[in-house]
Amino acid sequence: MQALIKISDKQFLVGKGDELSVPRQAAEVGSVLDIEPLATIDGDNTSMQPSGTVQVKVLEHFRDEKIVVFKKKRRKRYQKRNGHRQQMTKVEVLSV
Repeated sequence: MQALIKISDKQFLVGKGDELSVPRQAAEVGSVLDIEPLATIDGDNTSMQPSGTVQVKVLEHFRDEKIVVFKKKRRKRYQKRNGHRQQMTKVEVLSV
C-alpha cells in the first residue's frame, strides 16, 4: 500500500518503511507526526478521498549539500558567486 502525502508544499509517494529527506520540520527528533494523505494506492485501487493518516517519525535534522549560484554578465566585468545550504529533516514512514 502506498500513499501520496504533502509536506511543506512538496508531494511524496511513500510506502511503509521509506526514508525521506523533507524540508525542515518544527518537530523534535524521535517525535511522530500524523499527516493526512492526498491519495492512497492499494494494488489497482486508487482512492482520491482517503481516510486515516500516515505516521512519520523524525530521525534527524541536517543541512543538505551546498548549491553554488554563479552570476556573470559577459564583457561587463561582473561576476558574483554565492552559496546556499537548505535545512532538511530526515523522516521514516511508520504506517500507511
